[in-house]
Amino acid sequence: MKNLLIGMVVLALVGCATMTRKTPEVGFKLVDKYDSPDGMTIGPDNYIYLSMNAAGIDMKFKHPAKIMRISPDDELEEFADLPAHPESKLASPLGLVFASDGNLYVSDNQAFAGGDKASRLIQIIIKDGKPVSSGVVATGLQMANGIAARDGFIYLNETAIDGDVNPMISGVYRFKVSELNPGKPIKVTGVEDSHFFLKIETNYEDDLHKVGANGIDFDSKGNLYVSDFGEAEIMKVTLKDDGSVNEVTSLCKGQGLESVDGFHIDSEDNIWLADFLGNAIAKVCTSTGKVKIIAKNEPGDGADGSLDAPSECIRRGNKIYVSNIDISYGPNTADEIQTISIIDLD
Repeated sequence: MKNLLIGMVVLALVGCATMTRKTPEVGFKLVDKYDSPDGMTIGPDNYIYLSMNAAGIDMKFKHPAKIMRISPDDELEEFADLPAHPESKLASPLGLVFASDGNLYVSDNQAFAGGDKASRLIQIIIKDGKPVSSGVVATGLQMANGIAARDGFIYLNETAIDGDVNPMISGVYRFKVSELNPGKPIKVTGVEDSHFFLKIETNYEDDLHKVGANGIDFDSKGNLYVSDFGEAEIMKVTLKDDGSVNEVTSLCKGQGLESVDGFHIDSEDNIWLADFLGNAIAKVCTSTGKVKIIAKNEPGDGADGSLDAPSECIRRGNKIYVSNIDISYGPNTADEIQTISIIDLD
């Protein structure tokens, strides 16, 4: 038993091994019609699927948003269009994920487009690896953001439910994939809604940190992790056998992080996160909660591959792909140069 325990500790240490700071490189310089990249997920075909939000400088939305994808040999291509909101005439995608039905689900944050309680959950039907139709399956959200899927459910972050109080209220909705139907969209109503799964309270010191639930993902053991952007914290949520919340604990907070935006968990159960306010990418060991800043630079235009207001990152193989959303917020001022950075871990 003693040797077994020692072996388990050694494996944990190897999986969470430290590494030196890395210098991001230009992965993609985006052409004019593509800007403000954000959410990412790896599909069953090993493509990275990507939300091209298209907010543009000062949220002008000069071009339609798209779902893009990055091939295993690093070619960027268009994948799907999104249904425009009837009022804003825009789609504003952030998080996206493949669910148990094989379809792609996208959070549409209409708050970027000036809408109030107008955000949506969009379903893209996939057949033979191609999009065949899309529709809205949930409405009534204020700031739909990060999204995850597991065991027939979709977990969707609502970044702000009540922003008029301190602590600010945000949280997570949970939907059965089987109940999501574009012909009969679900309208959510807040913390009293039957789909409301987890409440998060953000104590903010200024409006810059007045941002709640953001990144979300599962580890290999079925534990759920949710980030609180404003408090630079990641919470670990263990679940009961029936899928309800068992316990919520703080995995990490601060440790050099100024915020926690979008993140993903790799096959070794490491969290790779984007620190928007700190203009940094970090790795968090889920077994210890230790944070390691992997890349960080001063705000700029990102032309040389430097981080430029990163909002999400994901590991594929030995590379970290970084969405530089490059919107004007906090230390960042949006500019004409739009990029996706790549960090080589070799």
